[in-house]
Amino acid sequence: MKALIQRVADAKVVVASETIGQIGPGLLILVCAMQGDDTAKSAQLAAKISKLRIFPDDAGKMNLSLKDTGGSALIVSQFTLAGDTSRGNRPGFSTAARPEEGKTLYQQFIKEMSDLGIKTQTGQFGADMKVTLTNDGPVTLWLDV
Repeated sequence: MKALIQRVADAKVVVASETIGQIGPGLLILVCAMQGDDTAKSAQLAAKISKLRIFPDDAGKMNLSLKDTGGSALIVSQFTLAGDTSRGNRPGFSTAARPEEGKTLYQQFIKEMSDLGIKTQTGQFGADMKVTLTNDGPVTLWLDV
């Protein structure tokens, strides 16, 4: 699985002019299931993200995790993270999981994050979403498990 995570002051996702997910301080997590991924990869990714020490402590050092801060996660499916631009100018997405598998792993990832005690909000799998955020730092990381 792949994820692009951004430390945010706030973030929200809108579908058809309706806000369906919104958080204050925490992480915006754009997640993509790849061919061959399974629930073990979903659990591994959730565990890694929940423990990443990317929030400032009292001294201003990135030393605290999402769990430490009590922050929230806005989790949005993002199959375009699988985009391959190595040939030509139009990305190919053949390495992404098929939609039904991707949806199952996306839902599993959300469950894993919730089971780890992270407050979660979500986007809508397969929908045309408008995502807004206030990047904090900015801190943006790419994870591949």
